[in-house]
Amino acid sequence: MQTLQLYNTLSRKKEEFQPLNPPFVGLYVCGPTVYSDVHLGNCRTFISFDLIYRYLLHLGFKVRYVRNITDAGHLEGDRDEGDDKFAKKARLEQVEPMEIVQRYTVGFHEVLKQFNTLPPSIEPTATGHICEQIEMVKEIMERGFAYEVKGTVYFDVEKYSSAFNYGQLTNRKLEELLEGTRDLSGQDEKKGRLDFALWIKAKPETLMRWPSPWGWGFPGWHIECSAMSRKYLGDTFDIHGGGMDLQATHHTNEIAQSQACYDAKPVNYWMHTNMLTVNGVRMSKSAGNGFLPGELFSGNHPLLEKGYAPMAVRFFMLQTHYRSTLDFSNEALQASEKGFDRLMESYKTLQSLNASDSSTENVRQLRDNCYAAMNDDFNTSVLIAQLFEGARIINSVNDGKTSLNAEDLALLKQLFQDFLFDVLGLKLEEGNQKTDAALARVMELILEIRAQAKKGRDFKLSDEIRDKLIGAGIQVKDTKEGSSWKI
Repeated sequence: MQTLQLYNTLSRKKEEFQPLNPPFVGLYVCGPTVYSDVHLGNCRTFISFDLIYRYLLHLGFKVRYVRNITDAGHLEGDRDEGDDKFAKKARLEQVEPMEIVQRYTVGFHEVLKQFNTLPPSIEPTATGHICEQIEMVKEIMERGFAYEVKGTVYFDVEKYSSAFNYGQLTNRKLEELLEGTRDLSGQDEKKGRLDFALWIKAKPETLMRWPSPWGWGFPGWHIECSAMSRKYLGDTFDIHGGGMDLQATHHTNEIAQSQACYDAKPVNYWMHTNMLTVNGVRMSKSAGNGFLPGELFSGNHPLLEKGYAPMAVRFFMLQTHYRSTLDFSNEALQASEKGFDRLMESYKTLQSLNASDSSTENVRQLRDNCYAAMNDDFNTSVLIAQLFEGARIINSVNDGKTSLNAEDLALLKQLFQDFLFDVLGLKLEEGNQKTDAALARVMELILEIRAQAKKGRDFKLSDEIRDKLIGAGIQVKDTKEGSSWKI
């Protein structure tokens, strides 16, 4: 088994990954809140964790990958204020809240399917686990870390902090957090400013509500992940993550709830993806630079010069390490598009290579470099650089400059299959396959016309065809056996 180093947000350093119950690995990522279209920040997170899931499977681990759906209890603010977003949208559209949930859940799955992400092992919903959340709230109250006020149950952060470190995930002290928290109107019923709701009393007009020991209400946003991860992965499991924006509030409160409930750390390794920017400015609706995946694919946005295929976008995202800021620009996307096409063309060329008696390229070192990159906290940027080195080897062998014996050629084919498709999750676009087939037929005709021109000693026409093909990005190679072409 490969030695895998993961960056742990909790310790703020790389650690050697040791599964709790090898070869079983518990992996949990906070899924979408399905009251609106999934945005690109979500997509980057889910693509990153899809990569982690794929690589763990590739290494031979049995992985239980849980990605939840938030379909209840999400208020307009993180401090338990405002209206429930699902109900608010349902009223505006005059539909049932679960119609909103169903529509955006389907849309979420369609987007991730275009990005070629694998489905999780389990995809639980908050509304499907109300009983588990209520039971967990009861346990926290019995241990003295929560209190009820008028039908709403709050988590007592200051009491928890007397026994545990509340700011452990962000490395901040309680006093510092209190100083940065302002008093909010309508929250004077809380004991402390940092206290958050585990269960919220429903207003008379609330559409999504359930009976509980404290009256009719709905769960707080944070309790759902603690309850669902515990049910499917146990009290303590291997890896939990999401976007870095979840660290300070959502994941901090998850840790607090779980430790208060059963006196054990819930997760061994916390992992977080970094933010997206557009031309150096953080992507957001307020900045006017946020675009949805569909707009990115179609190019239907003022900031986009054209549309970009889902696989080219996935490749673009994976070219940057998941913990680094990812900056969108037309120039960067178009460069990634060319890089993706180059690797796919190399893969196609690889399938037609013939083995020699000996090798002049070190494919085993290339394979070791690929594993070293992925074992270093899933460093896809270095992995992709190694795959481009593989593309160089392929083109060099194809041009007759170097050679590979049968064993090394088979190893290189397996390497590209493993890392390009199985681990990075890239694929030949279905539309591209049809285009490639049509282009191949057209090129057969053009090369036949050129061959006839050369046979008739019309070298001017032959050269003109070759030069115009070069201008279109297609290179023609003449040999004794005939002419071949490549993009």
